[in-house]
Amino acid sequence: MVIDDDFDIATLVKIILQKNGFKNVFAFTKPSLALEHFRINSTDYCLVICDIRMPEMNGFELAKNINLIKPGIKILLMTAFDIDDGSLTAMNGKYKNNISGIIQKPVSPGKLASIIISQVNK
Repeated sequence: MVIDDDFDIATLVKIILQKNGFKNVFAFTKPSLALEHFRINSTDYCLVICDIRMPEMNGFELAKNINLIKPGIKILLMTAFDIDDGSLTAMNGKYKNNISGIIQKPVSPGKLASIIISQVNK
């Protein structure tokens, strides 16, 4: 599942995933719709990729809610802002344990595919 309030980014990530063999990839621009879809279809997912800064619900909040539905699911957050592990903890430390990793935007399609495949194979 891919969630980014930018339609083009959500679609691009979805296409990259599909080109790398992932079959059932759904992309959302609204976190609330993504969360409702996940609630109904959580068994279909092994990985969630979402933007950090979105209106309505940020990526940390979405990750927390997704993890309540399916504890331990791998969640990758994406951001265009510089972020390191220390600032991630300071930004929202109470959610950190729900996050498997951070993807810095912009990211090349090859690197994005590599990050995602490594997370799925962990």
